[in-house]
Amino acid sequence: MKRKLLVWAQIIAGATLLGLVIGGFMNNLPQKKEKAKYIFLFIGDGMGESHVSMTESYLSYKKGKRGGEQLTFTRFPYSATASTYSADREITCSAAAGTAIACGEKTNNTYLGVDSKGNPIESVAVDLKKDGYNIGIISSVPINHATPSAFYAHSTSRYAYYPIMKSIPETGFEFMAGSGFINYFGKDDKETGAEEYLESKGYSVCFGMEEYEQEGKGKDKVILCQEYNKGKNAGDYIAGEKKPENEICLSTMLECCLENIGSKDPFFIMCEGGAIDWAAHMNKTMPMISMIMEFDEAVAKAYEFYLKHPDETLIIVTADHATGGPTMGYGREWKDDRIDWRILDSAWTAAGECNTLNYEENEALNQRAFIGWTSSNHTGENVPVYAIGKGAENFKGRIDNTEFKVKILAE
Repeated sequence: MKRKLLVWAQIIAGATLLGLVIGGFMNNLPQKKEKAKYIFLFIGDGMGESHVSMTESYLSYKKGKRGGEQLTFTRFPYSATASTYSADREITCSAAAGTAIACGEKTNNTYLGVDSKGNPIESVAVDLKKDGYNIGIISSVPINHATPSAFYAHSTSRYAYYPIMKSIPETGFEFMAGSGFINYFGKDDKETGAEEYLESKGYSVCFGMEEYEQEGKGKDKVILCQEYNKGKNAGDYIAGEKKPENEICLSTMLECCLENIGSKDPFFIMCEGGAIDWAAHMNKTMPMISMIMEFDEAVAKAYEFYLKHPDETLIIVTADHATGGPTMGYGREWKDDRIDWRILDSAWTAAGECNTLNYEENEALNQRAFIGWTSSNHTGENVPVYAIGKGAENFKGRIDNTEFKVKILAE
């Protein structure tokens, strides 16, 4: 009897040891991860590293310091640089870059949501929609402009604005916001207005916060636009002009999006600071900095959300390309190695926080402050990437802009 008990004890001990070994082995195997439940992707259009550095330099000046002030997103723990070339150009346009970020594939300049041969490809937003995510697409520029359109449209021309607008209902996205629509009544102003068309397809289209509060808040599908673009074409933002008092800022658009789609279900929100690019095209330093600061305010709203849901939220901040090639330090002598923010700041304040100078006057102002610009177009350098939250560790080192989609969807 004692011998039998000893044998059974040895068997049990062996089984226990085997279980511990197997358990330890299994624990060392890669565990399946789930992607973030709440995903924010911020795109600063035209916002290169030098644009970010200049903004932080200005913020430091305002605090009476040489440096050290940071934007919300430059405090994020993970960072990378992303290459931006398109399928047919070393220097990309926003359509090709937006498509690479959204769809994970290089395409030709001016192409949207299609590969370099013109075949439709799906965006990360569409894929996540199929997985049960609510989708928000937000921009400070028109909703049918290049970057936001890359997440829902398919076209070999970014300038097919009216057909791009008409493709919105096909997505079923829950929330969209921007300044309005280019080619509101079609290319020849003979088509059904954008508001009427989209509402016939089930969207509540709201121009201004008053209409949003009365007609859009709590609805299943909402499009929020600037009040002053109701019933007409949304023109290009003129860098430096004073904003209308009823302008809806980017952070407010994001707040409305979060309010509408809630946090019960997972969501993906793309939020673009599109006007950064337009200010940089015109080499207007202070308007560009102002647009980055507004963009950062929206990132701060997402960060507040992250603090409430740190284990389920991913925030990524990047750019589609850089614009203008700004430089802190203009001149040929060593004594010019300085920035005189007082000149730009006083001119900005004296004009009521606007800059309506012509090109020559604006260039002279920049040079007096020792700020240089090399181009009025896009430039080809890598752009910065910042990330925090669930899956943020995937965004570090050197990456290509086609990797955003797969990294966001990674499980």
